Parts: sequence; structure tokens; C-alpha cells
Amino acid sequence: MRWEVWLAYFAACWVIAVSPGSGAVLSMSHGLSYGLRKTTTTIFGLQAGLVIILLVAGGGLGALLLASEHAFAVVKTIGALYLIYLGVQQWRARVEDSPAAAEDAAAAPRVAALSPRRRFATGLLTNVTNPKGIIFMVAVLPQFIDPTHPLAPQLAILAATMCGVDLVVMHGYALLASRMRGLFRNARAMRWQNRVFGSVLVAVGTALFFVRRHPA
Repeated sequence: MRWEVWLAYFAACWVIAVSPGSGAVLSMSHGLSYGLRKTTTTIFGLQAGLVIILLVAGGGLGALLLASEHAFAVVKTIGALYLIYLGVQQWRARVEDSPAAAEDAAAAPRVAALSPRRRFATGLLTNVTNPKGIIFMVAVLPQFIDPTHPLAPQLAILAATMCGVDLVVMHGYALLASRMRGLFRNARAMRWQNRVFGSVLVAVGTALFFVRRHPA
């Protein structure tokens, strides 16, 4: 891969990563609820899903998916319903009052945390069931792949670059959200933040129902 091609892809990765989406919403939601360190597991799950999407698109399966109306509808529906499910779960997330809260105003209530495995799976499924990501990858990747050279090394470089950039950006979103945890020092405020992020996830999931595939 030529340097100028890689640099163009590197710049595109930043635009893609910074653009708000379900991954950014999830990173901010978990950052606010669990803090930066625990959200890292969620972000690694997002990267695993991103690699799967990139390999699917780069290997040509993405184009086949877009060519099949029924297959695309199934993926779109699963992705939309999953985000709506996450939003409902976030809305209903249990907030545990800190035992010290009654005596110490600085003692914050705790959100019942997901296990590391569930946080990772949530991140992975959020990206891998996102049809918008598949559409974008199918449209963008061919512009940076040289058909006269082996595909595997090029996909490895593209995946490493994309994940490196996305790791930085998602941790940035999570860090910004975690710094706001001091604003949520009581159970009522934390319930409201769960409802706000839950509503956003439901809205993003609902929007996926309106995503259309490109004509075959």
C-alpha cells in the first residue's frame, strides 16, 4: 500500500470515527455509568465488531449482502431491534443508592454494572449488527485496495489503522463522559441520565429501520 493511499485512508478513519453513531453513544453511556477503565472492555468489543465488518466488506461478502434484499432486511432488523433493546435496558437500569449517601453528600449511588463479558459482547454486537457500517465499508474500502496486490496484507493494514483511530476516539468519548460523573451524585440524576442515553439508543435503533440498501 502506497503512503499517499494510507494517509488518505487514515484521514477518512478519523472522519468516520468522530462522526456520532451507535458506538459513540454506547461509549459515552458506559463511560458515564461505569467510568473509563471499565468502558475499555466495551470499546474492545466495538473494535472486534469493527474488524468483522471490515473483513466482511473487504472480502466481498458485504456486496453480496447488499445485493440481497432479504438478507439486508434481516441484518437491518436485527441491528435496529438490538439497539432498541439496549436502549430499553439502559432506561430500566437499576441504580443502587450508596450506603454512605445519606451521611455524605459526596458519596454517589452506583449503577449495577454489567460483567466484563457482557460489556464486550454489547460492544461487539452493536457494531457487527450495524447495516450502516457495512454499507459505508462496501462503499469506501474498494477505493483503498489495490487489486494487483495480495488482499490479506492490505485488509490487515486497513483494519489496524481503523481500529487504532477508533480506539482513540471512543476512549475520548468515554473519558469526556466519565468526567461528568461528578454531576450525577444522586440516584435521581443517574436515573435521568440512563433515560436520556436509553432514549438516544432507541432513536438510533429506530432510525436503522429507514436505512436502505444500494440498488444491486
